[in-house]
This record gives sequence, structure tokens and C-alpha cells, in this order.
Amino acid sequence: MNRRDLLATSAAALAATALPSATLARPSGASMPQARPVPPVAKKIPVTIEQLGRTRTDDYQWMKDDNWQAVLRDPTLIKADVKEHLTAENAYREAMLASTLPLQATMFEEMKGRIKQDDSSVPAADGPWEYYVEYKTGDQHPRYMRVERQGTFMVDGQPVTKNFVVAPTPQLLLDANELAKGKAYSEVSAADHSPDHSLFAYAEDAQGSEVHQVYVKDLATGEVLPDPIGSAGGNFAFSPDSQWIFWTNRDDNGRPDKIFRRPARGGETTLVYEETDEGMFQGVGVTADNQFIVISIANQETSEARIIPAATPTAEPVVLEPRHVGRLYDADHWGDRWVIRTNADDSVDFKIVEAPTATPAKANWTDLVPHTPGRFIEGVSLVKDFIGRQERADANTKIVIRDRAGAEHEIAVDETAFSLSLAGASEFDTTTMRYGYNSPSTPTSTYDYDLATRERTLRKVQEVPSGHNPDDYVVERLNAPASDGELVPVTILRRKSTPVDGSAPLLLYGYGSYGIPMAASFSTSRLSLVDRGWIYAIAHIRGGSDKGWNWFLSARKMTKKNTFTDFIAAAEHLIQRRYATAGNIVAQGGSAGGLLMGAVNNMRPDLWAGVIGQVPFVDVINTMSDTSLPLTPPEWPEWGNPIEDAAAYDYMMSYSPYDQVEPKAYPAVLATGGLSDPRVTYWEPEKWVAKLRPATTSGKPILLKINMEAGHGGASGRFDFLKEVAHDYAFAIWAIDKGWEMA
Repeated sequence: MNRRDLLATSAAALAATALPSATLARPSGASMPQARPVPPVAKKIPVTIEQLGRTRTDDYQWMKDDNWQAVLRDPTLIKADVKEHLTAENAYREAMLASTLPLQATMFEEMKGRIKQDDSSVPAADGPWEYYVEYKTGDQHPRYMRVERQGTFMVDGQPVTKNFVVAPTPQLLLDANELAKGKAYSEVSAADHSPDHSLFAYAEDAQGSEVHQVYVKDLATGEVLPDPIGSAGGNFAFSPDSQWIFWTNRDDNGRPDKIFRRPARGGETTLVYEETDEGMFQGVGVTADNQFIVISIANQETSEARIIPAATPTAEPVVLEPRHVGRLYDADHWGDRWVIRTNADDSVDFKIVEAPTATPAKANWTDLVPHTPGRFIEGVSLVKDFIGRQERADANTKIVIRDRAGAEHEIAVDETAFSLSLAGASEFDTTTMRYGYNSPSTPTSTYDYDLATRERTLRKVQEVPSGHNPDDYVVERLNAPASDGELVPVTILRRKSTPVDGSAPLLLYGYGSYGIPMAASFSTSRLSLVDRGWIYAIAHIRGGSDKGWNWFLSARKMTKKNTFTDFIAAAEHLIQRRYATAGNIVAQGGSAGGLLMGAVNNMRPDLWAGVIGQVPFVDVINTMSDTSLPLTPPEWPEWGNPIEDAAAYDYMMSYSPYDQVEPKAYPAVLATGGLSDPRVTYWEPEKWVAKLRPATTSGKPILLKINMEAGHGGASGRFDFLKEVAHDYAFAIWAIDKGWEMA
């Protein structure tokens, strides 16, 4: 599903040209000190909005370009006064953070040094080929590759053996670096080969707007076929017979509204399905056994699948089970039956059911893995004779394997905090699934697991070229008591040498929306803070599914404030346990996590030295009342509908960060955004900063960073992205050290 955010740590980037209004000229005389940069002052054009008998005034509504749909596709079309203001804001931020440039450069080189530049993924086997991606030294983008498979493997149900005297030469399918040449932004969001291995398709986003073109390449000739698919959503699938390609269309407002089909090598386009409910997301895929094409339709609380038999890919899709508000399900096919993960029958943490191939409706569902409260079934992966499932409880994961006879065994890790992720298999007729393991201190290990023999083979250990010793670090798990007695898990990473006496600066990260959990995973970038004596903490707050689906359900709509109070409770518990002190913490979150940042910035500004709101969803009332925006109708199940529901309006207004700004001593704030972001539009952080700056009484700076050439995820290159991380971490250090006093 295409939610507002699947972002964990991402920000927007920019190298803006300074404007005279952002800095003061140096007076004559070389010995005179430079004056402190002067922040831009946003003009106010009050607009009064009446809604459900309530009235609000927005001084900065002018920042929203009336032609925003076109701006998403071509950022150069932004209206002049908005561009002028954004450019001035970028220049002011650059001037204020100028003293951190050496630190940013140093941290960037550190982060870059922890990445193996000439790296490649573990190949994924599919019939006679193994597919993988690689990076060459200096590459910003991946190269998509394949190589002929060796040994004995299955092709069309028959064993095939190939042994080469000389290792076969890998074949380049796509060099995304060449694709990106001459472009300010280029991201390959999806890539796949046809089942017969003759074609390779890829979806490119060339603006950061998430509106893609899908290209198809003939692998025999190397030719990229003419007539690429436009206005696509980055989601496509080949039919199992390789004759057709299906894709998700995006309408003028950026919403997925239709599923189309055409011959894989080009030809007439046919509408397969059109969704009339603009609040539903759509996607298309193929079942694990290649027997069905599945159209998935869903929002945050309701779903429906429509299926097309692979034997007749041009047939009309048939509803598997009609949508019912509050019921979620996702379906896959297991050779002779359907396997469905669902929350039906009050299975809050989900169960797995099976159904006959010919009659898959709910009336024929029977439990395969019954519901167990507190054991959230996150996902299911199928191969011919086994089911793998990933479960989550207490902010950790485990993997359970089940055979056709019903026997189960578990892949578990006995550590305090970790991330165990099931990657599944790239082919159906196999006994091997892949999984990965890491922890905040331990780089990722990738394993192939034989489901029948229970033997695991280590395929790769993430290399840290500059060196990394997990024994130098401590990973801990605390449970912070919330105001209502719930215990909020908090994962901590620190060096063993870092004291726990309240003296160390601490970065507290949080998200807490859409049921998306925050994994206790490894990140090389975080080490640039931790190795400087910082403590890094993740608050597994309500709104995510870290402790099960109820953990999500208890912080949405009219209980959303639990997300914010949980984060504050985590900070207070860290202070009580001497991991931090008030005013020596930097809070960080992105997108819906940026909403969290805005809320806790208003509620408890005394706790933070700085707040980093990355692409922050802070203008809640205005955004959720604007039905033209891509994610507004689809997200009413998450937040409520302030257009029709007065109670929802009042509750949103009570926490909406932009609307709740008032005169108080705010910490230093960095807000980031992207001009072509369709999820959190650029004007949300722009308006937030414009309102915060005159309101704060602390004298601490309020900074804005808008990438004029990217969207929600920031820069597309792997090194350019690291520059953004280094920038944000330098701001965190600058906020702790009160660097603005030297600006």
C-alpha cells in the first residue's frame, strides 16, 4: 500500500543559492565580525476558513501553489513568490549552519567509509538464472545483473543440471547510473524480469513525485522497446505466461485509480479495473505459485482482492471476498489452495486461513494458524511444501516455518533487541527461504535456510570497510511506563565507554503511525553520532505495530495522542534512568513521525535541545480537509474526516502541530521537505517554520531545508543521501552545543 510514509530515516537535500535577504553584508574593515544571519520573514495573507461551524485563520495558505499537481511533475513551475521564499529559507539555514560544514564533510566521509563501494546483493535464483544488483566503486545507483545458474535446479517442474568449466559471464540488465545521467533526480523504484526471462522492466521516477515511466527491455537484443508506459505508480507485474504486463495508473492528483494491461512488448492498452472509491490504494502482483494475477485494493482498515487466473490473463478480475469495513485480508495461492492472512472474526493480531481454489470466499475459510492475542502475524511467504511466517511481539520478531502436514518450528534469536526479517523465496519449487538478521550493534547477516533439513547457510555478512567491532557497543531494552500504565519499549545503542550518568547527549527517534513498526536494526550512519559519545534510542510507541496490531489500533483517530504521550514518556524514562537529561535530547522523526515531532515540540519543548522534523506532516486539519491531495481520502480511516465529523475536527485541531503553535520557548528546529513530494507537500514544513519562528521566545533558531529537485525520500543517490544524513546529524550536534550563538 502506498501510505503517507514508509520512511524510517530520510530527509530532503538542497544546495541552494544564497539570497541577499538571508545574510547581512560584512561592514568595511577586514577585522569587523560578520553579523548574525537574518531569517526571512514570511508575508501574512490571512485566509478565513469556515468548516462544520468552526472558524480558523491561516496566514500562510498562499504558500500552497494552486498548480501543485504540475509542480510535482516539473518543480520549475513553482510560482515566483514561493520559490523566492524557499530559496531565502535555504540560504538562511546554510548561513546559520556554515560552522558545521567541516563536521558535515567529516561525518559524510565516515559514513561513506562504512559502505562497501564495490558491493553486490546475494543472487536470487529463478529457474536457469540468478538475479542480483551490484554497485561499482563510486556509483551512486545500482546495476541490475543476472548470471547463468550452476548446479541442479528445477525448470518447469523438471530437474536441470548445469556445470560450467569456466564461470559464466554476468549480463548487465540495467545500469541505473547511465539512466540518471544529466538528471537532478532519478530513482528506479521497481524492476523485474518476465517469467520466461526474455524481458526486463523497470519503473523510473525522474522527479521524486512517485509518478513513473515503465520501460521494457528485450534481453535478447538489448533494445529498450518503444512507447514506455507513462503516469504509472511504480507498481507493475508480468503475467505468468510473459505475454502481458499489468500496471497501476496514477491520476492527475497522484492517486492510484486504475489497473491497465497491454502486451508485454507493446500494443493496445486495456483497462482491467477502475476503483471508484478514491480512498482506496491499489496494486497488482502474481501469486507465489504463478497461478493467479491479484489486484489488491485497500486502505488502513479495509481490503479486497480481485483475481485473474494465469491461464486466462485477459479475463475479467473476480472478487475473492467482498470488502467489509474493518476487515483486512491478503491472499496468496499455495499450489492447491488459497492461503489468506486476515483479521476477520475479531482476530486483532491476525490469523492465517485456507480456502479452496475454486471457492475462496470467506464462507469457505478455515483456520490454518489460529489467532493468538499478542502474537502479530506480519506476513506470510509460500513455497511448494512450506509456509514461512513472520511474527512480532514486544518490539522483536521471529520466523516460524510450517510444512503441509502442520508441523512447525521456529527460527528465533535470544538477544535483547534485534531485527529478524523473512525475505522468502524467488521461486516456488524450492525448499529454501532466505532471511536476514541484524541488531543495532551487529551488521546484517543473510542466510539461506533449508526448510526440510533446517540447515542454514550464511550467504553474506555486511562489510564495514572502515572497521566495526560489535563488542565495542551495548544494546539495551527499557520499558517506559506510559501515563495509562502501558509499557513502551525503548531500544538503546551506545558505546561501552559512554557513561550512563546523564551527561551524554541523546537522539530519540520515533514514528508511530499506520501500524509500521520501528525495527531494532543496524545502521552504519548512526555510528557517526554514537562514536562521538551520543546515545541513540528508538521509542517503539503506539501507532506502530511493535507490540501487535492493538498497539497500532490504540493510537489512531480519537486516541492518536497516545503516540505523542508515549514518546514523551520514553524521554522522561530515559531521563529518570540517567541516560539523558532534559534539554540535552534531540528528537527526530519523519513524515507521520514529523507529526510526532511537531506535537511533542508543542507539548514539551523543555525536553529537547533540538527537534528534527523530516518531511513533517504538521498541517493536519488543512491537509485532511483538502480532498484534492493524493493521500487525503485514503487516510481518513487513520486520522478521521474533519470535513464531515465535528468530533474528529476538534480532536485533530487539539494536536495539529501547525495550529497549536503558540508563544513559548521552543528548542532549535530543523524542518525538511521536497518540492515534488506527493505525500507531505512542501508547504507543510514551510508553513510550520513560518509560524514557529515569530512564536518562539527562546531565541533558538528555526530552520528550513527544502530540496528543490526531489520528493519524499530526498536525494536518489546513495552518497547524496548520506550527505543529507550528515547534515541532519550535524544540526543535532549544533543544537546540543548551541552553535547558533557563534553564527
